[in-house]
Formats: sequence, structure tokens, C-alpha cells
Amino acid sequence: MKISVLTLFPDMFSIFNHSIIGKAQEKGLVNIECFNIRDYTKHKNKKVDDYPYGGGAGMVMAPQPIVDTIRECKKNNSGKVIFLGPRGKQFNHELSKELAKEDNLIFICGHYEGIDERVYQHIDMEISLGDFILTGGEMAAIPVIDSILRLKPGVLGKEESFMDESFSNGLLEYPQYTRPEEFEGVKVPEVLLSGHHENIRKWRRKESLIATRERRKDLFDKIELTKEDKNILKEHNK
Repeated sequence: MKISVLTLFPDMFSIFNHSIIGKAQEKGLVNIECFNIRDYTKHKNKKVDDYPYGGGAGMVMAPQPIVDTIRECKKNNSGKVIFLGPRGKQFNHELSKELAKEDNLIFICGHYEGIDERVYQHIDMEISLGDFILTGGEMAAIPVIDSILRLKPGVLGKEESFMDESFSNGLLEYPQYTRPEEFEGVKVPEVLLSGHHENIRKWRRKESLIATRERRKDLFDKIELTKEDKNILKEHNK
């Protein structure tokens, strides 16, 4: 998968040279490239922003540098152009899975008070992380890109690595334990030591259902409970 990032701060994306995504790049599974928007401005002082028409606080990113950067990027990347901004669809696991099906994507990271409205003519999708403000689009692009890339085949090494994670099946993930069997007086649940795979499966399902119902009622209400799920919750409520 090829990811192109249009940004004023390319060095911020060096984070993807490490850990799992870094290894995926070494294997040729992922290619992340950055375009410095400032390199494409026609302003003699490398300026990329200006005062908004009509007045108001702050500066707005000018259209020419961004649009010219998009055009340069598209010479080798035919992917959807995605802008990280407050008017966009809120990012979640389902959207991550949808975007992971793409072979190429282009991300634009905004700054200041936003981008000139005319840039939107060149944008295919806008994504928001939520109803809060960040210092720049880079801070939103990094988790979005990471979430997408880890769903690409081969990136995590084993496909099943993400199959039971939170949100992958609409539920929060069940509790996880590792050695030692007892730590500061707290023991690993006996069922996990039993080796009985069916009992372990049922325990994990129960814990996921309970955690989601208690901590994310919004997610729980969307789940279509199976007969087994209803029996599990009924037994837990006794």
C-alpha cells in the first residue's frame, strides 16, 4: 500500500520508520512518502498561508501550495485524497477497514485556521478524530494511517492478531493476562489456565459483552445478541 502525506512537517512521520510499520516498509508491504507543502508554494518567502477575507483571527492555508502539491503527488499516486478536518466523518474501525481495502491513499494535513475552501474541490473525503482541537493535521493523520496499515495483510505478521481486538467484532476486547500466574496477590483466572478451549472462548465472550455493556453502552446497543450471548448475560446477572 502506498501512502502519500502532504504536510508542513514531514519529520513528524519518521515515527513510521519504527516498530511494526517500519518493518512492513522494510518488507515492501507499505510505502509512506511525504510531500512538504512549503516546497510547492510560489511565494518568494515560502509562505503557505494568508489572512482570511472578511477578517477574523488567525491565518488560512492558501490554495495554490496545497493544490500544486496534490497534482505533483498524483503523478505517482492515484489514491483518494483525504483531508483531516472537523467537518469530516468521524473515524472508527469500520472506516479503517474500508480504507484498508485501497492500494493508494493521499492525506492532507492542515494548519492554522484551516484551508481555503477552494481546495475542497480536490478532496475526496474528510475525516475527523472527534470533537476536539489539535495543533495540526499531522496529529490526526498519524493514528489514522497506523490504524489502516495494520489491517493490511502481512503487516502484523499473523492475520489473526487483530481478529479479537477491541472494535473488530463490535465489542471491547476481553482482559488479557501473561506470566506470572500470580502478581501482587492477583491470580490469572483459572479458566485461562485450564487448557479447555471452549470454556476459554465462552469466558472471553462473556468478559467482552460485560465490558462493552458497562463501559461503551453506545456500542453495546448496536450489537445483535445471539442466543448464547443472552444466556451468558442472564447467567452473569444472577
